[in-house]
Amino acid sequence: MPPAPETVEVDFIAPRHLAGGGDPAWITVPLHRACGWSHGNDPLMPRVLLASPDQKALLRLEPDPDRQWCTLSHAAEPDRPAWYASFGARTPVELIAAVTDTLTDSASAASAPSDPYEPLLQIGWSPYCESGLVSPDNATYVEHLGTPDDPRAWFVTVTVGLHQKVWQARFGEHTPARLVTAFTAALADPAPVARTDSVRSLPTHGPNVVTRRTTDVPAVLVAGALEERVHTLAARQTVPPTSPMPSAPAPVKNGRRA
Repeated sequence: MPPAPETVEVDFIAPRHLAGGGDPAWITVPLHRACGWSHGNDPLMPRVLLASPDQKALLRLEPDPDRQWCTLSHAAEPDRPAWYASFGARTPVELIAAVTDTLTDSASAASAPSDPYEPLLQIGWSPYCESGLVSPDNATYVEHLGTPDDPRAWFVTVTVGLHQKVWQARFGEHTPARLVTAFTAALADPAPVARTDSVRSLPTHGPNVVTRRTTDVPAVLVAGALEERVHTLAARQTVPPTSPMPSAPAPVKNGRRA
C-alpha cells in the first residue's frame, strides 16, 4: 500500500455562497458526536436522519441535487408552533452548520442577534422590492415574503449568469429569528471556504464570479479539521462527545456525502 500523501491540494473559494455544497459530515458528525443527536439510516435508501436528544428536532438529508436536499424540522412547543428550514443541494455546509450550531447552543439563545437583515446591511446590501435585500453584485436575494401556505417565510436565493438559480434556502414563518440571522451572518462572512472537491461542486468557473486560491495543506490538518470542530462544539455541552460514527457517510449524488 502506498504511503498516505503528506499534503492535500485544497481550494480556498470566495465568495463562499458559490463554493459548492462541501462535505455534509461538517454538519452531521458534530450533531451526533458533540450534541448527542441520534442517527438512523435505511440501507435501501441513500439518506440520513438525525434526531435531537429530546426528539423535537429532525435533520433529514436526501440525495437530490435539484431540490431542497437538507431539511431541518422542529416540533411545536408551548411558546412556538412547529417550524422548518430547508436548503438546496449546493448550499455550502458552513452556512447550514451556522444554523445547527446556533440551534444546539442553548446558552446563547437569549443573547443571540435576531435581525436577519443586520449582517447584510453592515456589508452594503440594498433594499430589494418591498420586503428584501439584494447583494452588491445583484446575485443573492434575501426576502421575507412567504407563500400562500407560509405567509411570512424567509427565502435566500443565489443566482449566477442570467438569473440561473444555484441554490435556495427557506425558513418557515415560525423559525426562530436567531437561526435565520445565524445563516445570514455566515452568508455575509467574506472569508473563503476550503474545498477539496471544488471541480465537481462549483456551479461555474467564471473568473469574474469565483475566486479560487489553490494551495497544498498538510494532510494532518485537513483530516483534523472536523475533529477539532467536534471538540469545540462539545466544549459547550455538559455531556462529553460520543465515539465516532461506526461507518463513514455513504456517497450520494452530486459529489455529496451524507
